[in-house]
Amino acid sequence: MCRLPSACDFSETRPFQAQEYTIIQKSATPSVPQAEPIKKKKLRPAWISTVAPYQVPDRFKAWVQVINSFVPYLALWGLMVWTTQIHWALTLLLAFPAMGFLMRIFIIQHDCGHGSFFKNNRLNSVVGTIAGILTLTPYHLWRKSHAIHHAGSSNLNKRGTGDINTLTVQEYLSLSRWQRLKYRLYRSRFVLFVVGSPFMFAILQRFPPKRHMTPNERKSLIGTNLALAGIAGLGIWLLGWKTFLLVQVPITFLAANTGTWMFYVQHQYDDTYWAWRDDWDYYTAAIKGSSYYKLPRVLQWFSGNIGFHHIHHLSALIPNYHLPRAFKENPEFHKVTTLTIRSSLHTAKLALWDEQKQKMVDFDYVNALLRRQTAGA
Repeated sequence: MCRLPSACDFSETRPFQAQEYTIIQKSATPSVPQAEPIKKKKLRPAWISTVAPYQVPDRFKAWVQVINSFVPYLALWGLMVWTTQIHWALTLLLAFPAMGFLMRIFIIQHDCGHGSFFKNNRLNSVVGTIAGILTLTPYHLWRKSHAIHHAGSSNLNKRGTGDINTLTVQEYLSLSRWQRLKYRLYRSRFVLFVVGSPFMFAILQRFPPKRHMTPNERKSLIGTNLALAGIAGLGIWLLGWKTFLLVQVPITFLAANTGTWMFYVQHQYDDTYWAWRDDWDYYTAAIKGSSYYKLPRVLQWFSGNIGFHHIHHLSALIPNYHLPRAFKENPEFHKVTTLTIRSSLHTAKLALWDEQKQKMVDFDYVNALLRRQTAGA
């Protein structure tokens, strides 16, 4: 998600000499002290049969979710237009529930992209495309990048597509000062959770790289951009540009940043999981590399149950409306990293994966490492 162009360009790396940190040569299988191996092979047959009953789409539940997400969102959008005649503060206040319904629409788009929301693939494509227009996202293009994210989640060899760029401590120390500054800027809370996410949704997704884009993905991009241009043009013509922006900008700002936070916190936490290709395991990446974000019931509803992220990564074919039942009926899904709103806040400062300690660390940790190295020189 929220990527800055060339933020992780390693083309100008230089060696870093540290006395207290073992510099690892980049390879598919770095030689580093490993944490105690996770016993996983015997779990594979069990989890495949465990998730199977929840992978069946429910047409009734799907349409109920479409209705109770799209209709309230459009109604609130219209109500916000009306409140601009009363006071702008009331308009901004209504942007919060509107943002919640837009997040539900994004989750519908998300499930359609996985082919799990409806049984009918064509229906998934139609509803996903419509949802993508409202979320400013070219559906078919996003579907591919998100599938790449799932296929390589927590795999250090497959970073860079559909995820938040994450360097290892080794990689960061090998960067030039300018490259470190760029990465620190990219990973700053202001960029990730204030300006970067709205910029990515509103601007970068209008002009994504066209390399390896299929004709269908190109049509999705052009179609989404034309639809958005038409909606914006019609809205400005009917309402005036001030009213249109006063309604749409707050919703986009809140939804983009909240959605990015939800995505961030479910992979970027202290004891998450990263591994190089030869040591990477799908089950471990899902269960240890994705958290359970335990939210209050109303926020769980607005976020489309995406807090059960470990189950979702174990099987993306489970539609969001079945995730709570899968969690409730399987105690093994309870034995994972559980985060609450309060306990998740500190994860915002985490920025690097420490291969030796097998955990995420912040820049203060690396700065202390550099100071100790300088003092011992």
